Amino acid sequence: MASHPLKVMYLNPVADNPPVDAIFADMAKAHKLPGTEVHVTALPKSLYGFSHIEYRTYEALVTRGIMRAVRAAAEEGFDALAIGCFYDTALHDAREISGEMVVTGPCVSACEIAASLSNRFGVIVGRHKWVHQMEAIVRSYGHGERLAGFYAVGLGVDDFQKDHTETRCRLVAAGRKAVDEGMAESLVLGCTMEIGFDRELAKELGVPVIDPSIAALKRAEYGAILKRQCGWAPSRKWSSEAPPEEEMQRFSAFGGDEPVFGSRIVIEAE
Repeated sequence: MASHPLKVMYLNPVADNPPVDAIFADMAKAHKLPGTEVHVTALPKSLYGFSHIEYRTYEALVTRGIMRAVRAAAEEGFDALAIGCFYDTALHDAREISGEMVVTGPCVSACEIAASLSNRFGVIVGRHKWVHQMEAIVRSYGHGERLAGFYAVGLGVDDFQKDHTETRCRLVAAGRKAVDEGMAESLVLGCTMEIGFDRELAKELGVPVIDPSIAALKRAEYGAILKRQCGWAPSRKWSSEAPPEEEMQRFSAFGGDEPVFGSRIVIEAE
């Protein structure tokens, strides 16, 4: 591997929010490899005021911000980037323009890890609103036969942080139902609550529990390692073909004076 650090960006595709930014920064500090530099970023609040993208409407609005952030990260020389929403918002779009930068998301990463640990996995989600879209995404990744089901806890994204005791109780109850009734052999959390809770829940239920933010970060880091060590850079042919550079430059697809990032926390390589 090259001597300079791996550079990985964890992009939270909503407006910058210091307490939430700190959760993901702490996650990166706890789980990154010593030789990896992680930048935890979020979009500018001046352009994207919402704190979640539970709705397809918000996803559509935020896609431009994700694409601009991916373009900027690729130009900055990042090895990999994780889009931090379990919908894997704009994942395939982002891959078109990421060049040799690996791009992944929490859902594809968590499902891949769950499938490597078990034959059947359940997904614990906040609200029933999420299930239709998330199930379609999980099945599109080829995991339909492994899916034990989705188990909602009746909480929106912002609600997860309001009362951790109540959130824990609901997640434990949903996890127990997934394991005892759905016969899930591992669990995927559809939203991050707090760092370390995945291990608490795993101990309580006796099955692996995968936090999606950790999965996305580690899969991005692993992709960057494979690219460095094995030369396995992403393909940009056929379905992944990028738009012509000249064409994008002609109508300034990523131009303008608007800020790309609203916040950036850098966790240095050791």
